[in-house]
Amino acid sequence: MIANGSSNSETGMQWAAITGVIATVSVFAIAQGLSYPLLSFILQRQGVSPAMIGLSAAMTPIGFIVSSPLIPALARQFGAGRTALTCAALSAIVLALIGWSQDVYLWFPLRFLIGVVTNPLYVLSEIWVIALAPPARRGRVMGVYSTIISAGFAAGPLCLLAVGTEGWPPFLVGIFAFVLCGICLASVLPRLPKVDEAGHQVSVLGFVPLAWLLLFAVIVAAGFEQGALALLPVYGTHYGITETRMSALLSVMIAGNIAMQVPLGLLAERLSARLVRLACVAITVLGCVLLPLLIESTVIWPMIFVWGALSYGIYTMSIIELGERFTGSTLVAGNAAFSLMWGVGGIAVPPLAGAAMDILGARGLPITLGLMCLALAVASLIGRRKASIIG
Repeated sequence: MIANGSSNSETGMQWAAITGVIATVSVFAIAQGLSYPLLSFILQRQGVSPAMIGLSAAMTPIGFIVSSPLIPALARQFGAGRTALTCAALSAIVLALIGWSQDVYLWFPLRFLIGVVTNPLYVLSEIWVIALAPPARRGRVMGVYSTIISAGFAAGPLCLLAVGTEGWPPFLVGIFAFVLCGICLASVLPRLPKVDEAGHQVSVLGFVPLAWLLLFAVIVAAGFEQGALALLPVYGTHYGITETRMSALLSVMIAGNIAMQVPLGLLAERLSARLVRLACVAITVLGCVLLPLLIESTVIWPMIFVWGALSYGIYTMSIIELGERFTGSTLVAGNAAFSLMWGVGGIAVPPLAGAAMDILGARGLPITLGLMCLALAVASLIGRRKASIIG
């Protein structure tokens, strides 16, 4: 009875730690989701050109890319907990500097810095969730995690409706969110597993050959999401669809992303993350084929809901498989590599799809996204065949 009580206590502490880390990341997501539109609105009021606004926004993902290879060494040198808490504090400070400066050119290095300092916080928090999740329930835990991250990013812009986009109030909301993020993390830090152990170390680049297919899936998921969000409004104008309707379609797409990650996670527990990811990729390719046929019909609404859910499900399934296959320092390197590839996909695919639209017209968008997903489907099938032969 005592052993059983001890086991229940440990399980309770484990779930409390998972809840604390997910709360940390949700607050972080709100702060990040708020900052992107806030800074764009401010620059627009200053008369800055759209090209310059886009270039300014690109500084944050570039910061993600630059900082990702450094995360394993930082966690090893200073400890994962200390690194994450320091990054939460630095994120609040950098956002305060952005609010204080209000200068488009000074914002370039500052937005780069905020990418550099927020990325380790995000990556390490994700690693803790993966490490804490019981193997039998990893699918639903990561589904909840993905849902809350997406909801947090979506809630960020809603905060601007309450506080506006002028003066210090919106910046203070973001600063407070980062401070609260640090408080949530500090409250559960003693319960978090050690993920920065010494011994054989794997670098971010050294991780690539260990799981190249997972990393390719992350590039595809990031590129699809960023490409769709950036260019679907442009795609709609080709068909004479109003901005209001296209904005509503994007909202439905994001809603699908938020609503369906837990069911997909449960499905991964019953089948496997690899099989569910392959299904997500295949149906996403089908969505690319159907988009031009359905864009002007009412069927587009449920179709784009499912499209948003399954395209992001590619990432959720990849995270679940990462947790199934790797632990310790290799997991740290792998998650940092995921962050790096998310930045690469998010930066590379929208310009590529935009160039395709310049050459091919509106159909360039679904063709680009569809070919990218088709390449992942083929690579996944080849990978499954090789694995079965080896097995």
